[in-house]
Amino acid sequence: MEYRIMIQGTPNPNAMKFIVNVPVKTSGNITYRSAADCEFNPLAKQLFTISNISEIYFFDNYITVTQDGSADWDTLEEQIKRVILENIPQHRPDFQTPEPVNKTAVAQEDPELQKIDAILNQTVRPALQMDGGDLQLAGLEGNVLKIYYQGACGSCPSSSMGTLKAIESLLRDEYNPEIVVELA
Repeated sequence: MEYRIMIQGTPNPNAMKFIVNVPVKTSGNITYRSAADCEFNPLAKQLFTISNISEIYFFDNYITVTQDGSADWDTLEEQIKRVILENIPQHRPDFQTPEPVNKTAVAQEDPELQKIDAILNQTVRPALQMDGGDLQLAGLEGNVLKIYYQGACGSCPSSSMGTLKAIESLLRDEYNPEIVVELA
């Protein structure tokens, strides 16, 4: 099989999306912040051998790579592409992930979080995923929803204020007019 990669920019200037013509994660998603986190994913561990990589996100058929902002993307892109192409033939997209594996692990515990998760699945998540990221629900305490961003969204300047306020506004319209959304 011939493996191909398409590289796509994201709204985050420090993150790029590497779209592969095969699945990289068959179920859920996962974010790695260091090579030590990559016990069950040798491909991710290899990507962390590249200097300036600060985060790696696996979902469906793409890998979003975030750098620390001090590297040139032209150089990094070639290194990342080479590592992916060298390692993808042995990569298992059904690799194990520690709990919680994705947003549904938290949402399954609480019916209110299930409602919120359903709203986000219909509205916000598709756009975030298209941009190389996602969000996870960290918990709901009273009217305060705690979330954290994944992939390109994690260090994106617009996600911390603009996107967060848009999510809050949406949830106020569709879930609870008094909800407050904060980063976990």
